[in-house]
Amino acid sequence: MSAAVVSAVVLSLQVAATGTLLVMGLAVPVAYLLARHEFAGKRVLTALLTLPMVLPPTAVGYLLLVLLGDRGWLGRETLGFDLGLLFTWRAATLAAAVMAFPLVVRTAQVTFEAVDPRLELMARTLGRGPVETFATVTLPLAFRGLLAAAIFGFMRGLGEFGATVMIAGNIPGRTQTLALAIFGAQQAGNDAEATVLLLIAVAVGFAALYAADGLTHGSSRRQRGSRSTRREAG
Repeated sequence: MSAAVVSAVVLSLQVAATGTLLVMGLAVPVAYLLARHEFAGKRVLTALLTLPMVLPPTAVGYLLLVLLGDRGWLGRETLGFDLGLLFTWRAATLAAAVMAFPLVVRTAQVTFEAVDPRLELMARTLGRGPVETFATVTLPLAFRGLLAAAIFGFMRGLGEFGATVMIAGNIPGRTQTLALAIFGAQQAGNDAEATVLLLIAVAVGFAALYAADGLTHGSSRRQRGSRSTRREAG
């Protein structure tokens, strides 16, 4: 395995893992809000949060480029200093996080909706506050589904191409992720390297999907068993 392949794989894992951590920190509370509360503008907010999922990735990348460019809202001329994100591995991480966010939110929202709200209500009546109830009741019950959401987000970030190439470029050893390396190898006529990268991507993707499927099925069985137990007790 060449140094270029190793570099692309390591960088991809770094970008996807960091992006997933960023996404989970924001997506979990947002998903819980959408799952448990009704409020004015909820459908509009849901549509906006899901927008990166349906837009061409290059369009999302262009929007990020405009946002982070010199004259953008987060650009050097507006802030008075340069964030130093563009064309770095951090830009690739941002692209991966933005593209993974809608998928993670959707998966986490479904997970929270499957948690019986009566269990949270019981905890509140026993004197637990909202934060304690969320931490000790909701999160443990939703853990497997949230872990599956994290896996989906990780894989979405690992395979990101369009937005990444717009704001991070395709710089070998610096910003060239697995998806970009496959493209670069194919464009250069290096079919052997492209095939190796493809096999790595397939192996990682299969392992992740297999793990996520086991988590979601296990969570469904536990919830059915819990409902059955409550009916018998009633």
